[in-house]
Parts: sequence; structure tokens; C-alpha cells
Amino acid sequence: MNDKNILSLKLEVKADSRYKFNRKKVREGVLKVLVEQGIRQSVEVSLMVVGERKIRDLEKRYFGEDKVTDVLSFPQMDGESIPEVDSEVLTLGDVVVCYPQAKKQSLKLNRLLDDEIEFLTCHGVLHLLGIHHD
Repeated sequence: MNDKNILSLKLEVKADSRYKFNRKKVREGVLKVLVEQGIRQSVEVSLMVVGERKIRDLEKRYFGEDKVTDVLSFPQMDGESIPEVDSEVLTLGDVVVCYPQAKKQSLKLNRLLDDEIEFLTCHGVLHLLGIHHD
């Protein structure tokens, strides 16, 4: 097996220090999603954890809706499918999670905030991979 067939993940996380969450859990969740989707090469993903004002601004600027949402994805690639392994690193793009929204949803769903942030991040990564819901 050559090095291009070994999955590794560079997960760059940007978050205000007041937004506490388990980064290791998020990383493990993203790795699991990538393996489940058959990704076998090195991957780069950026995760930003932001407040309601920032996510509203991004939603309005890029999607034309003036609302707070839980997660946004900004794919690096054009098109709907993952390219063949032809480069050392697959740069998927950016996932933005709204911390206050994740906190509200975790309370409503009676689950840990860390679990909700992991779920939302993985949901965003699936969108980066071209997998969408109706």
C-alpha cells in the first residue's frame, strides 16, 4: 500500500476560547465519516465554531437568508463528487458550527453538547463530500 492510500486528517479548528468542546471527539467523528465514505487519502478540513451573529452574517452573505442556523459548509471543490486520488492531500473545505445553536439543540435533544458539535461537524463534512439531504 502506498502513502496515498492511507487516510490522515488535518483538522484546523478555530474557536473563541469561551466555546468549550471536545476537539478530540470531533476529530474522531470526522475520521469515522471519512472512512465510512471510502476516503483513503490525506484530508484537510477547517472547522470554525462561532456565535449567532457570525453564522447569521455568513448565512445572509452566502445563502441569502437572514437567519441563525446550526451548521454551514463551504466546499473547496466544484462539482458533486470526490475526485480520484491524484494528489497528496484532499482539501475538502470549511465547516462552520454555531455554538449557541448547538447548545440549544443539545438541550432540546437531551444529549451532550460535545455530541451535538461532533454531529454537526460530521454533517457539515458530509456536505463537503457532496452528500446532501432533501
